[in-house]
Amino acid sequence: MGRTPGDGIGAGQGETVTAKATDQAGKSIVPLGHVVIRFAGDSGDGMQLTGDRFTSVTAGLGNDLSTLPDFPAEIRAPAGTLPGVSAFQLHFADHDIMTPGDRPDVLVAMNPAALRANLGDMRPGSDIIVNTDEFTKRNLEKVGYSANPLEDGSLDAFAVHEIALTSMTVEALSSFDISKKEAERAKNMFALGLLCWLYSRPTDGTLKFLRAKFAHKPDILAANIAAFEGGWSFGETTEAFSVRYEVKPAKMVPGTYRNITGNPALAYGLIAASQQSGLPLFLGSYPITPASDILHELSKHKNFGVVTFQAEDEIAGIGAALGASYGGSLAVTTTSGPGIALKSETIGLAVSLELPLLVIDVQRGGPSTGLPTKTEQADLLQAMFGRNGEAPVPIVAPRSPGDCFDAAIEAARIAVTYRTPVFVLSDGYLANGSEPWQVPNVADLPTIEPGFATEPNHVDEDGNPEFWPYLRDEETLARPWAVPGTPGLMHRIGGLEKADGSGNISYDPDNHDRMVRLRQAKVDAIARTIPPLEVEDPSGAARVLVLGWGSTYGPIGAACRLVRESGRQVAQAHLRHLNPFPANLGEVLRSYDRVIIPEMNLGQLALLIRGRFLVDAIGYNSVRGMPFASEELAQVFNDVIESL
Repeated sequence: MGRTPGDGIGAGQGETVTAKATDQAGKSIVPLGHVVIRFAGDSGDGMQLTGDRFTSVTAGLGNDLSTLPDFPAEIRAPAGTLPGVSAFQLHFADHDIMTPGDRPDVLVAMNPAALRANLGDMRPGSDIIVNTDEFTKRNLEKVGYSANPLEDGSLDAFAVHEIALTSMTVEALSSFDISKKEAERAKNMFALGLLCWLYSRPTDGTLKFLRAKFAHKPDILAANIAAFEGGWSFGETTEAFSVRYEVKPAKMVPGTYRNITGNPALAYGLIAASQQSGLPLFLGSYPITPASDILHELSKHKNFGVVTFQAEDEIAGIGAALGASYGGSLAVTTTSGPGIALKSETIGLAVSLELPLLVIDVQRGGPSTGLPTKTEQADLLQAMFGRNGEAPVPIVAPRSPGDCFDAAIEAARIAVTYRTPVFVLSDGYLANGSEPWQVPNVADLPTIEPGFATEPNHVDEDGNPEFWPYLRDEETLARPWAVPGTPGLMHRIGGLEKADGSGNISYDPDNHDRMVRLRQAKVDAIARTIPPLEVEDPSGAARVLVLGWGSTYGPIGAACRLVRESGRQVAQAHLRHLNPFPANLGEVLRSYDRVIIPEMNLGQLALLIRGRFLVDAIGYNSVRGMPFASEELAQVFNDVIESL
């Protein structure tokens, strides 16, 4: 596995790199099946923009892809230090892939900190493009290098390509009326141009993006275009690269595709749910990493009747959203783990009021402020139990960036149909990661019926019609949703316990017991509308089941592929609904000798599975702020299989 430095830059693990064509400059073009590239530098070096642009043009070519942006946890970490390194990893292929890749085939390191922070992930024989201008004595000392790694032989196991990216960019922009500092800032565009040439990416999309971004800054626009084209030209003329590479489009189901990240997908799903239900969409939110982009995206879509309210704090955000729900809107609040803690009292109120409310938690590392820019799955038990009293709440978890769209619609369906707050558990990996997404046909989206109450539903002792706010639907156990101002439907609701049916305040012990059980039964009833849990077991002979939820879907799936390729059998199942569970989950679990549950927490789903089904699930847990590596999981699965 792996390769030697002579195999050529950019070859994926185990790739064949035989040249089959030449370009106009006479350089050989080598076909590749897949490539993993990581751009890394200071947070001010534009690595996220560079990666995003490379991803956009790659998506436009029709490759399957998966990305992993990795931001510094501090807003202004000191330049040139390890905490200040920002990275963007992209895995693109001519076939179906499930993860951003375990290890890069190519590392673009803009400074010594970027090299040191990422070198441990590189396989021997992989390629490193370094910006030699930044390898000064001072910069080396900042990150603990006593000697220059470009000169001391410590990188001999890799194919190192030393390029003076900064000075070459400044030279390319010498004729422009801009400062040297402004010229140096364009070095990411020079690097982007070089990588686009190296992997045969088109230039039109990037040029169009730059013209739009800097439309009102003609000097900066011209400089960035010149830097980008300079990088492309350098690739064509330099002897440092004797070949370039081509990754053909992947075979996909016919349709219209776009590249999408998880947060915009959630936003579009919410808009779709609003349209399919006929309810105006209201978002009450307070900005918090990594959920803020949902607020940003929804604020752009007033043409769909979307109302966004940036509140002064988390409590005000959810309070406004719950008020909007009372008024007949599809109400949403977005946050991350610390915000959920602040919203918990109002979520409990929504449980008592039995009103639809979507609570979107884009999970990050905790506790407290924790790791704001890193991913984690540690809010499951908080979503399940993090309120006073018996306050059950349905929980839905998307499995990929594109699946965030469908998860938002499903959560809205449950909330509106069953008159309940619903949690959507996304995370930082899904929020910022991207993949190709087939744009759905609107005609195929489910219709959501609000079923507002329009007339009295009860007759009092004197035979007069009246409205009982807690008179339940026999099938769903949902109470009627009456918009304030509807004639004849005056009613009151609140946080004090209500009498079943009438909604009057009640301190009766038997009534409280009944109401608690009814609210739980209402959530349990949702399981009747959830599809059965599907199991991927190609051979039908697997004795080990891997059960996952949320963003572990890709790494688990890729790991199961590796296990099967090695000749062993393993089954995989993935949960979208975490409360209630699919009705057949217990039957599935009992069908296998061993159940493994990988989670980016210390075993929260495993705890629920053990308690509910008395299955001795094997937890495999990591809280490193990063997704699982598929090779790591494959080894775990193989170990369990071999132990049988």
